Amino acid sequence: MTSPRRSRLVAAVCLAAAAALAAGCSKEEGTGAASSDTSQGAQVVQSPSADSSGSGCTLEAYGAGKIDLKDAVVGFSQSEKEANPFRIAETQSIKDEAAKLGVKKLLTTNAQSQLSKQISDIKDMLAQGAQLLIVAPLNSDGLEPALQAAAAKHVPVITVDRKLNATACKDYVAFLGSDFVEQGKRAADAMIQATGGKGKVAILLGASGNNVTTDRTKGFVDQLKAKAPGLEIVAQQTGEFARDKGQQVMEQLIQSKPDITAVYAENDEMGLGAVTALKGAGKKPGKDVKIISIDGTRNAVQALADGQYNGVIESNPRFGPLAFATAQKFFGGESIPENVIISDRAYDASNAKDSLSGAY
Repeated sequence: MTSPRRSRLVAAVCLAAAAALAAGCSKEEGTGAASSDTSQGAQVVQSPSADSSGSGCTLEAYGAGKIDLKDAVVGFSQSEKEANPFRIAETQSIKDEAAKLGVKKLLTTNAQSQLSKQISDIKDMLAQGAQLLIVAPLNSDGLEPALQAAAAKHVPVITVDRKLNATACKDYVAFLGSDFVEQGKRAADAMIQATGGKGKVAILLGASGNNVTTDRTKGFVDQLKAKAPGLEIVAQQTGEFARDKGQQVMEQLIQSKPDITAVYAENDEMGLGAVTALKGAGKKPGKDVKIISIDGTRNAVQALADGQYNGVIESNPRFGPLAFATAQKFFGGESIPENVIISDRAYDASNAKDSLSGAY
């Protein structure tokens, strides 16, 4: 049975997301700039029965004090350099929602893919008086010194887009993000459809050390084993979630595994790098080699619309409305689920062109 508190939380999040629909901004193609929200881009939380696990966290249980965000200092710790449209859209969404709500002061930092810097960034924001931290973790492990510093000051931590291997309602309040195993399964289903269930697949893995890579790999591999044994995984190599690295890896694979007929990239940037590599080798991406990736960036959806791609599973980065709605309920005494899971759409050849306005 759905609790009244949880129903109110989900309703509030939906209202916040709906309000954000009007705040869309466009992305200029090919520049790496991205919109934080569009007419189709707001996050949607799954139904209460599916969006949570654990007993939930309250202000009292966490040991934090009640604050009004309009009188508060909020810190946002970004993990990776903003050359990736996902990171651009995520940071902008946080900034936009903070401005919309009238947050007294928003501190923003970028760890530039360095764990030690993310730890020092978080400690620095705490020293500047941050009363709430929204953290996009670089890795699932290693942030313990920063979490301990926040706990010592009774500052709540909400994590977005990557999970921590830590204790909910002790080290952090809640995780907000996608079901990454499910994303991998859906990518496998799209691959099966694109290939007819037969061929040789290369996986461009994301960065090591975080649950996104682990879960997206597991979901994809397990689904292929269960549904398409005729699709053989012949290579798994990390592209570190970067376009240039994805291109380099794909160039190497074209030489070492010339019979590859499909590529699963664990984010769009690596997938787009693979497109460039395949073109450079005289192959036709989307035809000679099928490509499926995860994220939902506008460039990837455009490639899909142009026939150079075969499927994209969304991973929505627009966390601003959800993060602040969750924080408001937490500070208002609501119990927050350990995992607040969002729904992600899928793009294919039938909807790519008409869905570009919802990509980032």
